[in-house]
Amino acid sequence: MSRSSLRSPKLLCSIALLAAAVGTAYAQVKIGVVSSSTGPTALVGISQKNTVPLLPTKIGNLTVEYFSRDDASDPTNSVTEIKKLISEQNIDALIGPSGSPNAMGVIQFVAEAGVPMLAPVGTAAVVLPMTDAKKWVFKTTQNDDIIARALFEHMARAKVKTLGFIALNDPYGENWAKVVTGLAAQHNIKIVASERFLRTDTSVTAQSLKVLAASPDAVLVAAAGGPTVLPHTTLVDQGYKGQIYQTHGAALPDFLKLGGKRVEGAILAASLMLVLPEIAESNPSKKMASDYIAAYEKLNGSKPATFGANVFDAGLLLQKAIPIAAAKAKPGTKEFRAALRDALEQTKELVATQGVYNMTAADHSGFDDRGRVLIVVKDGTWKLLK
Repeated sequence: MSRSSLRSPKLLCSIALLAAAVGTAYAQVKIGVVSSSTGPTALVGISQKNTVPLLPTKIGNLTVEYFSRDDASDPTNSVTEIKKLISEQNIDALIGPSGSPNAMGVIQFVAEAGVPMLAPVGTAAVVLPMTDAKKWVFKTTQNDDIIARALFEHMARAKVKTLGFIALNDPYGENWAKVVTGLAAQHNIKIVASERFLRTDTSVTAQSLKVLAASPDAVLVAAAGGPTVLPHTTLVDQGYKGQIYQTHGAALPDFLKLGGKRVEGAILAASLMLVLPEIAESNPSKKMASDYIAAYEKLNGSKPATFGANVFDAGLLLQKAIPIAAAKAKPGTKEFRAALRDALEQTKELVATQGVYNMTAADHSGFDDRGRVLIVVKDGTWKLLK
C-alpha cells in the first residue's frame, strides 16, 4: 500500500471508525446474573430475576449489559451457568445466585477467575470468616447476627427462657445455628430442641412434634422463601401456643399468602421495605425503597419480595464502584475486575433500599442496625412492632 493511500481521507475515516468501535467494545461492562426463578427457591429468585431490567444500563460513560440465567434452584446448575458466564461472556462481575447453598458452591470459581460476586443470599457464611476466596464476595443482605440480635433482644424483653429451633439443613440453617447458640447463651435462654429439614421437604411433622414435646416458650424458624411456612403452620396445627419467630428469610408476600391465619402474630426482624408507610420520612432508605417498589410494580404488576431489593442494591453498589474501577483499567480485563473488587470494598455510607452500606476488608456485608426493624404479622399484613 502506498503512502498516498495511507493518507486517503476515506481510509483514515475507516481507521477512526474502527478505533471507535474497539473503544466502545472495551467501554461495555458485562454483568452476569444467576437467579433461582424456578425450583424450590423460586419464591426468592423470581423477584430477583424480575429486578434485572431495573438495573442501570449506563454508568458514567460506560454501557452495562446484563446476562440473566436461571439455575432452577440447583447448586450444580449454578456452577455450570457461572462457569459459562465467565468463559463465554467474560463478565466483569456476578450478581447471584439466589440460594445460600448455591452461593457457597460457586465461591471458589469466581475467586479463581477474579470476578467480584455480589451475593443476594441469607447466610453470612459467604463472607465470614473472611478468606482469600471470600474477599471476592460481597453480600447484599443483612448478616445473620444483625437480624438475630433484634430477635433475641425481643425474647429477653418477653422473658423467654426456653427456645425451640427449626432450621434448613444447609448453609443458611447452619450459620443461623451458630448465631442462635451464641446469643441464647448471652441471654440465658436454653435451647431445648433443635431440628433440621430440607428445602424440598413436604412434611416436617416429626421435627415439629419433637419441638412440641420440649414445650419451649418460643420457637425460631430459620429458613428462606417458601420453606419458612411449613414448620410454622405445622406447629400451629399441632397446637403450639407460644411465640414463633422468623428470620428475614420469611420477608416475602407469599409468607402471608401461604400461611394465612396460621402465621398471625409471627415476629421477624427484616427490612423496612415491609412496613414502609410506618417508617419515618427521615429514614435515609425510605425514598430509595419506595422508588424501587414503584418501579418494580409498574414493570411486573405486583410488589417485590425483599429478595428482589437485594439484587437492586447490588446494582447500586456497582453503580458507585464501576466508575472508580474504570479510572484504573478497561472493562473486560482482570485489572478492571480487581479494581472493581477494591472499589466495592471501600464503599462508604451508600444508601440503599434496605439500609446503608459501609464495607471494609473485614466486613463485606456492610449493614448496621439501620438495616432491620422488628415486624409482626397482624390482621394478615406486616406491621411495625412497637
